[in-house]
Amino acid sequence: MRPIRRVWITRAEPGAARTAARLAALGFEPLVQPLLAIRPLAPVAPDLTGTAALAFTSRNGVEAFAALSEARALPVFTVGDATAAAASAAGFASVRSAAGALEDLARLLAAAAPGPVLAPGALEPAGDLAALLAGRVEVRALPVYQAVATGAGAPAAFDAVLVHSPRAGRALAALGPFAGQSAAAISEAAAAPLRSVSGLEIRVAARPDEAALLEALGKPAPRV
Repeated sequence: MRPIRRVWITRAEPGAARTAARLAALGFEPLVQPLLAIRPLAPVAPDLTGTAALAFTSRNGVEAFAALSEARALPVFTVGDATAAAASAAGFASVRSAAGALEDLARLLAAAAPGPVLAPGALEPAGDLAALLAGRVEVRALPVYQAVATGAGAPAAFDAVLVHSPRAGRALAALGPFAGQSAAAISEAAAAPLRSVSGLEIRVAARPDEAALLEALGKPAPRV
């Protein structure tokens, strides 16, 4: 297992800059070279008729929806704490976090959703929230952004790479093989596309959040 200092960040901006700051504070050398970029969709305000609550699975979904609609009175349910913080920052007054994965959000909604749920998110979501809640809570997906490939390659030299999503995992896999570097994935789903790629030592975060993802890197290698 090679020492880790130079960490490649593949996630889209503006999240990449936030991750870089956290890595630098931990003593790593961040390399920001996103494999994905976020593009907003739906340039008109969404119809909220009959909607009793909102569900968000990412900060990108919160930010894209907030740019489309001034509605802030509906209760909000989020997959994790970072998304909840983004919703609170956007002005939503009632925000509850499932503090976990999509399945945890589904359980929270099944127990607490006051009625039909609108789920603003990616054009190609990583999971199917409506299917998880079929027969229990009505969920309507609203694509408000899409993640598109940047066409970027790997940095000239890196020790580890962070994989924040299954989409990023697929983009990274297309660049293989690698040469013994580590890949830290935020979930098993994000790691799955990399299992057949040679030259990567794969680590999966203990929880599906960035704090656990960075913990998977261990301590930074000393400067030489």
